[in-house]
Amino acid sequence: MSESHPLLARLVAAVNPDGGWGYTAGTASHPEPTCLALLALSTAREPFAQPIANGLAALERHRQPDGGYQLAGARPEAGWPTAITLFTQLALGAGPEQVKPTVARVLGTESRAVEAVPETADMENDIDLSLVGWPWAATNFGWVEPTAWACLALRAAGLELHPRVQQGLKLLLDRAFDSGGVNYGNRVVLGTATEPIPGPTALMLLAVQGAVAHPRVDAAVGYLRVHAAKSNDLDHLAWARIALGVHDADTATRELLPELDKKVAALAADPTITVHRLALAALAVAGTNPMRLRYGAHPASPLDATAAAPPAAGGGLLAKVATKFRGAMVAGLGALKPLPPTSAVHIARAASYDEPLAEVLAAQFAHFRPHLPLAGKRVVLKPNLVEYRADRVINTDPRVVDAVITLCKQEGAAEIIVAEGPGHWRNVEFLVRESGLGAVLDRHGVRFLDINHDEPVKVLNLGRLTKLDHLYMSRTVLGADVLVSLPKLKMHHWAGVTLSLKNLFGTLPGICYGWPKNELHWRGIPQSIVDISCTHPAHLSIIDGIVGMEGDGPLHGTAKHAGVLVMGLDPVAVDATGARIMGLPPERVPTLVYAAAKRVGRIAEAEIPQFGEPIAAVAQTFALPPKIDRELLPPPKQTA
Repeated sequence: MSESHPLLARLVAAVNPDGGWGYTAGTASHPEPTCLALLALSTAREPFAQPIANGLAALERHRQPDGGYQLAGARPEAGWPTAITLFTQLALGAGPEQVKPTVARVLGTESRAVEAVPETADMENDIDLSLVGWPWAATNFGWVEPTAWACLALRAAGLELHPRVQQGLKLLLDRAFDSGGVNYGNRVVLGTATEPIPGPTALMLLAVQGAVAHPRVDAAVGYLRVHAAKSNDLDHLAWARIALGVHDADTATRELLPELDKKVAALAADPTITVHRLALAALAVAGTNPMRLRYGAHPASPLDATAAAPPAAGGGLLAKVATKFRGAMVAGLGALKPLPPTSAVHIARAASYDEPLAEVLAAQFAHFRPHLPLAGKRVVLKPNLVEYRADRVINTDPRVVDAVITLCKQEGAAEIIVAEGPGHWRNVEFLVRESGLGAVLDRHGVRFLDINHDEPVKVLNLGRLTKLDHLYMSRTVLGADVLVSLPKLKMHHWAGVTLSLKNLFGTLPGICYGWPKNELHWRGIPQSIVDISCTHPAHLSIIDGIVGMEGDGPLHGTAKHAGVLVMGLDPVAVDATGARIMGLPPERVPTLVYAAAKRVGRIAEAEIPQFGEPIAAVAQTFALPPKIDRELLPPPKQTA
């Protein structure tokens, strides 16, 4: 019996009543995990013929009139699952006529050209910004993962020589590191080198298999081989095994594959792994690899390469009228928006993470309990979990999350959920475990929810600074009685500071906005932050300022001890206080100025009652990010 058979049986047991699969057991079916499950089951078709048929039928419920595929009821622009579905259909034997509309839909989707904005100015000599690939969402930029899936699917359809495929392959190689691997698309951000990621590297290698000979392909194979040999993460290992299985020309790779099979099988034996990871594991250890291309450039019945026209961005006259009406309505609601019940902020000293932080937080919360009781409430904690680097203080410290969970329990919360949707890494399970947060959650019996794959809900955008009519937010976040933002005290090279307001970027699902959530950056980071906070603000904000980050935050700055925990119900007041602690006048931070103007909270120091330590007693001068002056507002004029 194949190593994958027990895993396939578990996959079938995890199927939803509609025949599809969600990212985790019991969640709504989504095209991506459904496709991965079908690809895994395709390696043993005879015993699993009926689940395969049911899964294909479930996929059709996500089919759009134009031949595209996306999560039903989700953001219309997020058509990135179309290419994954096309590849799956072809791998399972779909004929040319059956997939013709979907091929046209993939070919009709183009990424936008990258504009010369501060975010991309330093990339112009690093990558070719003129190359057109595929975006996560329509009208957005091209990224490695959706471009890789599109190239893989179109090559499987026999369109190897199509100009779009050739340019897509060129884009993938252009984004790869000379030293090996690739991330979602940026090698350099503001002069600082980024790092490769195993998942996108594997997909890049699958897309270019057999098509090009290039030193960056060889380097990517070497990177993935070295990373996999020392990794203990199932997601990373499974993708590495799948990709290395089609790049096994060298002895070192061939000798590593049996070891990877054993590691994947051992990790997959855990009954608690997600459906998404289970499908990847089954694919990795299967006797055959359905990700290996079989069709070549010239199939017996070549598909029509005519591209469908991309969807119109404007939506017509009626859509524009509706947008203006919604804008007027939102403006009226904004003028009536009540401010938070109190803008008081409490600053407490905490010299180290080894202090009794739960006691410190309990003393702080006593000031806010009358306005925000937690007893009987469903509480969602949103820490800042971006990337894991052992030598950097990037994330909210797990010991602070531990103390907040303890506080919620002591206050009688009915349910506690820790949730995050990182924009940099899709593999959030890796971040949770490596950061130490997983051990905290296990000890408390609190579950973690990946917001990026949570069910999205369409809500009216109450900020409108991005000019988006609606936002798609996490159902879990929207369903919280109390949303707690738990940011790190950090500088940010585009936003100035990243505190409780910026932390809510992670409440928008990646399945709607991609990785990174670059469309929101493109529409303006301050504008996006304020729109999110206007639409669904945090009810309680607690800044981990015991050790913060100065300089080139949010990833590449330097640790800075501040020794404080900052708490309040007004997120603007809390963030303004955090900025003052770091020595940056909040009146220079666009996010805080716009948020105050939108009545999310108060920014003026005279309007923020201060409990605990005074700002002057704990304030320091944090080094500013490089070139941040171009992002900040001018200093306030001094009156004579």
